[in-house]
Amino acid sequence: MANPGVEAVRGRLERAARAGLDPAAYAHESLSVLGRAVPFDAACHGSLDPGTGLITGSTKVALPSDHDVEFLAHEYVTDEVNLFVDLARRPRPVGVLVDDTGGDPNRSTRYRDLLTTRYGLQHELRAALVVGGAAWATLALYRQGSRGFSASEADLVAAIAPVLALGARAAVAAGAAQRLRQAPPAASAAAAASAASAAAAGGWQAGEGGAPGVLVVDSAGRVVQSTTTAEHLVAELGGAVHGELPIAVVATIAAARAPARRGRLLQARARVRTRTGRWLVVHGAALADHAGDRRHVVVTIKQAGPPEVVPVVVAALGLSARERDVVAGVLRGASTAEIAAALHLSPYTVQDHLKSVFDKAGVSSRRELVAKVFFDQYAPRLGGALSPSGWFAPPSAP
Repeated sequence: MANPGVEAVRGRLERAARAGLDPAAYAHESLSVLGRAVPFDAACHGSLDPGTGLITGSTKVALPSDHDVEFLAHEYVTDEVNLFVDLARRPRPVGVLVDDTGGDPNRSTRYRDLLTTRYGLQHELRAALVVGGAAWATLALYRQGSRGFSASEADLVAAIAPVLALGARAAVAAGAAQRLRQAPPAASAAAAASAASAAAAGGWQAGEGGAPGVLVVDSAGRVVQSTTTAEHLVAELGGAVHGELPIAVVATIAAARAPARRGRLLQARARVRTRTGRWLVVHGAALADHAGDRRHVVVTIKQAGPPEVVPVVVAALGLSARERDVVAGVLRGASTAEIAAALHLSPYTVQDHLKSVFDKAGVSSRRELVAKVFFDQYAPRLGGALSPSGWFAPPSAP
């Protein structure tokens, strides 16, 4: 029997997911809705690169940003309890810290060295927000004092986690659509033409002169060397090379230092959108000196090309197999009648599929659709299986 309380929360979250909010706005709204059902003293909604699981950003309530570096070090290096990457693999991707430590939360370094000492928080409930087999976001709720999170509250979060995940995924697409609508028509067309030309040429302009930005970070998290391009790109991500680094960069550094856990190595790589709306790829690798010490990490930042970005955005749209077939025809320049004939559909059915695609993408025309997410490199691969890198797997041998 359906729980009326759960259904009410689910309904409000579904409306938020359909509201066309960008990731930050959706995070604030979903936390506001959730907080009325599961009260908290502090909370964090994090965005993830669905291909690697690295945290690329966060929206916080009653939490300072002063300890982001320390938090990410616990998440990727020192802690073992209720890590988001592990929660995402559970059938029920929710964990209450005190329950999952057998009543001894001090087993978690995150709890012992950060939550209680830095934040004054005693209770934690976490969830990985998974849809389509990929984690798109994270949720962490915190309380002070003696009142912990109950089993019924954990059950509620587990019940609405899929809706939260759908909303986080939709917000990625909505954010891209908002940027497209705000850009002058000439600029949108020029951007699409530039993208298509670069893809056809097999290259992609990345930063000034096409060069990636490079940082070298020491064991204390200080940038000891950087290129000018890196300084510009870090600023575009909302940080400063010699100040507070962006969360995506800090997470990548932590992942590069992370030991293998249960035979799995983290990918020190994240795709992230900047404040201007373009996508960057951040990659980290530990540097070894002559003695084999790996205290320093080199970080490269470059503009992402179609092979890195398109799978994220297309997955965010949640297209059905038939919708992807119709879009493939649009990308080839086929008319509605030609698409209908090729797919053995009526023109009216093709129009219905296109309307659904436009609604999901937040656009109103074929031109906007192409300008927003699709590139020449993607059309031949539509519907193909994805490889672990996030790009398309090569065709299977006959």
